Amino acid sequence: MKPGKRVTLADVAAHAGVDRSVISRVMNSDPGLNIRPETRERVLASVKTLGYRPNAAARTLRTRQSRTFGLFIPDYANPVYAEIIKGAEAAAAERECVLVTGSGRVAGSAQPYLDLLADGRVDGLLLAGGVKAPATLAALRESRMPWLLLNWSMTDATRHIVLDDEGAAAMAVEHLVSLGHRRIAHLAGPDGSDTASRRASGYRAAMRLHGAAPDPALAVRADYTADGGFHAMTELLGRTPRPTAVFVANVASAIGALRAAYRCGVRVPSELSIVAVHDLPLAEYLVPALTTVRMPLEELGRRGVEKLTTTDPDTPVAETVGGPMELVLRESTAPPGVN
Repeated sequence: MKPGKRVTLADVAAHAGVDRSVISRVMNSDPGLNIRPETRERVLASVKTLGYRPNAAARTLRTRQSRTFGLFIPDYANPVYAEIIKGAEAAAAERECVLVTGSGRVAGSAQPYLDLLADGRVDGLLLAGGVKAPATLAALRESRMPWLLLNWSMTDATRHIVLDDEGAAAMAVEHLVSLGHRRIAHLAGPDGSDTASRRASGYRAAMRLHGAAPDPALAVRADYTADGGFHAMTELLGRTPRPTAVFVANVASAIGALRAAYRCGVRVPSELSIVAVHDLPLAEYLVPALTTVRMPLEELGRRGVEKLTTTDPDTPVAETVGGPMELVLRESTAPPGVN
């Protein structure tokens, strides 16, 4: 055989001394195939020796399965999505499938990925935010293919898996209250964000639970970016009286918030404590190291692929991945006024 030439089914059949149909049925583990064990072993040995790989395009036409899942995220720049992708990719690999990803920042919209789903070029689609148009829901339903909203929900969307955002917010606020803080501000997520809404709700409920009514003047919206956190914190620190602690809805925003506190001459944590939702390896190396609430992002991605492969597209899915959540104590929180 010439170097570089693709190995075909006919090549394997000739090498093993059997008919092409036998090779195909062995490769597909056909339970109805009646051949001697030594023949099966010879076929598998030929497959390995020649390095034969089935033609994926032909297999897709026969089975109507691409063994590929799609995952659409709002923005690769948000490091939170890396953990979701990691979990989804692992779950796909366990099923001998692959995961393809794309972002709204690059594609501009989810339409190219909806087209892949409608055309059967992916076996299922996960959408991890960034899409709000009702037309998107209509296209998902019309595809008759498996789909799922991941880490967000939408009115009339009956298939979603989210995290316990209210619980994460409560954990953060309870930590600050336990340190003695009562004037606790909130750098909320962007307007219209499903996760931001749940975290704000959890913040307000936890504040009321501890007898510290949330002050609307201490709530500022920030995009889930370091730049958004920087500008929101700068605005917050310009108000009087200042808070003694801040609960930030997203770790990327908190990175910018730390920088803003430094630029404003506010010392963290002696003059201002900061805690954020989600954890990153980078949080350990910030100055000061950032206290966070670690969320099960990898498990969220894994669960998404599992549901794609085990539920009918018309079956409602409404799950919350509740744990494990963990308060990661570092250097950015302390009792008020402690030097």
